[in-house]
Amino acid sequence: MREIQVTTEANHFSLSTGILPSLGATNTPRIRLKTCVLSPYDPRYRWWVNFLVLLVVYTAWVSPFEFGFLDKPIRFIAITDNVVNGFFALDIGLTFFVAYIDKITYLMVEDRKAIFLRYVKTWFFFDFISIIPSELARQVPVPPFQSYGNFNMLRLWRLRRISSLFARLEKDIHYNYCLVRSTKLTCATLFYVHLGGCIFYFIAAHYPEPQHTWVWLSLENFHQESLFTKYLYSMYWSATTLTTVGYGDLHPVNTIEMLFNIGFMLLNLALTSYLIGNISNLVVHVTSRTRRFRDTIQAATNFAERNHLPVRLKDQMLEHMCLRFRTDSEGLQHHESLETLPKAIRSSISRNLFSSVVDDVYLFSGVSKNLIFQLVTETKAEYFPPKEDVILQNEEPTDLYIIVTGVVDMLVVKNGVEEVVGEAKAGDVIGEIGVLCYRLQPFTVRTKRLCQLLRLNRTTFLNAIHSNVGDGNIIMNNLLQHLKELKDPFMDGILVTTENLLASGRVNLPLSLSFAALRGDDWLLHQLLNRGLDPNESDNKGRTALHIAACKGSLDNVMVLLDHGAYPNIRDYDGNVPLWEAIVGGHESVSKLLVENGANLECGDVGRFACIAAEQNNLNLLKDILKHGGDVSLPRHYDGITALHIAVCEGNIEIVKFLLEQGADVDQPDRNGWKPRALADQQGHEEIKAIFQSIVEPKAPIPANSTPERYVGRIARTGRNHGHHQARVTISCPEKSDIAGKIVLLPGSFKDLLEIGANRYGINASRILSKDGAEIDDLDVIRDGDLLLFVSSEKIFKSAFSTFGGL
Repeated sequence: MREIQVTTEANHFSLSTGILPSLGATNTPRIRLKTCVLSPYDPRYRWWVNFLVLLVVYTAWVSPFEFGFLDKPIRFIAITDNVVNGFFALDIGLTFFVAYIDKITYLMVEDRKAIFLRYVKTWFFFDFISIIPSELARQVPVPPFQSYGNFNMLRLWRLRRISSLFARLEKDIHYNYCLVRSTKLTCATLFYVHLGGCIFYFIAAHYPEPQHTWVWLSLENFHQESLFTKYLYSMYWSATTLTTVGYGDLHPVNTIEMLFNIGFMLLNLALTSYLIGNISNLVVHVTSRTRRFRDTIQAATNFAERNHLPVRLKDQMLEHMCLRFRTDSEGLQHHESLETLPKAIRSSISRNLFSSVVDDVYLFSGVSKNLIFQLVTETKAEYFPPKEDVILQNEEPTDLYIIVTGVVDMLVVKNGVEEVVGEAKAGDVIGEIGVLCYRLQPFTVRTKRLCQLLRLNRTTFLNAIHSNVGDGNIIMNNLLQHLKELKDPFMDGILVTTENLLASGRVNLPLSLSFAALRGDDWLLHQLLNRGLDPNESDNKGRTALHIAACKGSLDNVMVLLDHGAYPNIRDYDGNVPLWEAIVGGHESVSKLLVENGANLECGDVGRFACIAAEQNNLNLLKDILKHGGDVSLPRHYDGITALHIAVCEGNIEIVKFLLEQGADVDQPDRNGWKPRALADQQGHEEIKAIFQSIVEPKAPIPANSTPERYVGRIARTGRNHGHHQARVTISCPEKSDIAGKIVLLPGSFKDLLEIGANRYGINASRILSKDGAEIDDLDVIRDGDLLLFVSSEKIFKSAFSTFGGL
């Protein structure tokens, strides 16, 4: 037997064993079954089942009627019976093709053999017996079958369909439970009266002595009476017997009637108890909540009077209880319902209801979606009536609240008098100062009208922040910025106190180095580093405290971080290094400090830095990049675009010339195949095109008496060799004991070369030597790969050869 699990779209869930989805489900499960196998949830099959229920109602009336009142078939009723039997015969055939839910595994069984065996072993025999025509059954040589109507009583087996229908309707939220239950009780009572009346008449009609029957007491010639009269008398006696108010005019006469009446009355006890019990439950269900509410109100009133509580406090108690009863009765309180659901479903519901509200709160501006999801999942919606205190001044901080609807006042007590210091409305948060700073609540919060608030427990809130440290920094920054923007004397005092707590490290939040660096607080930064925090910890963008301090130009913070082991060349996810942050911000003192501690631009995405400078048309920034050893001709790592590409697009001729002097290649393609030369042609920059053309065709021929060395140096400098590459040289300084040296790109002038040495080694370089000790005073004699020695005095000049000559 192969089983498949029921699915809706791509979601898996288990179902009840009923034919119809219960609890008012609106989405019909889409189930892929084998060919010629029908789902019990197919809408067409559901309509068919409902149609058969109507036929069962007909069967429930006509079968007892034929049994009690008809000795031979009536043409119209006989034809209708056979038509109805035909429909149920079709249903028998259809059932062999309907899948079913296994009661143990709750999986849909679609195997044809398993379906066949299950039906044959359960209801098939009873269903088959109930469709046999009465005319055919009377041919059986068994006396009970030969009497018309006896065999038809077997069709009452179909009543199980009505029982299943009511069981489903009672669970369906689309239908009123009391109405469905009352209808079921009414139908059961009417059928019981109808069945009893038919049996009462059957006993009288077939008794050997008609004059000794109950019906003879009122109808002596009852056989000659019409069917309607006989049916009416029978129903009357059945009803009076059921309600136990009869036996004044009609009563059992013979022994058989008495025996049947004994059994009927005993069943009456069970049915009457069932009816009374159900009706009582329905009434109690409607009134019990109101009774409990009245008892609670009375108890609260007695408590307030007995303990002499102030009138305002008593009114607050009663108003809160009334509001709770009202919201419960209107279905506004959802805690009880949600608590019974799995956490994943509760989270989805809360996110759907409250995500937009929490997103708009100033405190959570800029935090991650992960934190918002965690907070929304843990929030609880509550209603507060007007003039009710939500938070009391000087109470312990246990919760913070987000206002969904309504307005609240913030009050402080001064000299025994309450004074309103502020107002909060929908979208604001209250109680955050006490929770975040772990101090007593600074003011009382009182509702002005009916308010719906989202409550978030402090412990839950802090646990979520501890797992999202970067978000904790954002939240604290948002709080401090909000207090500053209020420009209120009372809030200014809270701001000063909070900042003092931060400085002393007494705030119970997982603050990071980035938070201290962003605030420029070197004392807090020092305190956090002394606690053992990693000086190189990064946020979700890869930025460290050193990036932030360099960007803000905070020399003290940079110094503290470097002293505690911060890596000066650490990259963020965009390729930025702290030195670049300082250069862009124009913080020369910070740049110098970083360089002295080993920082350089080559560890970052230099091509991106050059592109940023070109986009800003900032020639000085390009020179700063070159000054700090960066190659402005390099491409960005993620798209291959160079600064020359951007300068051409911007049409900045000055930057184009500068980049060409630094060895930028006019034929270097980006990742889409675009070259600077092609961009100039495409955008029609004639002057730039002319500059590019001059690179291909030299302005003057090379003199015949030029040495190969001078020509090679010229090619290396101007990029006119086959690879169009700028010459690279190694620079060293004897005064700084720099033997290994550093490889740099050869600049466009001898003055720029001296400036590179001065910036690199912090000396006033006046001479440049070759590795053989020869003095160099012209770029044309420098070749690609040469070693250059920077010196600043005659003494160093004379000793340089002895130190580096062997190289």
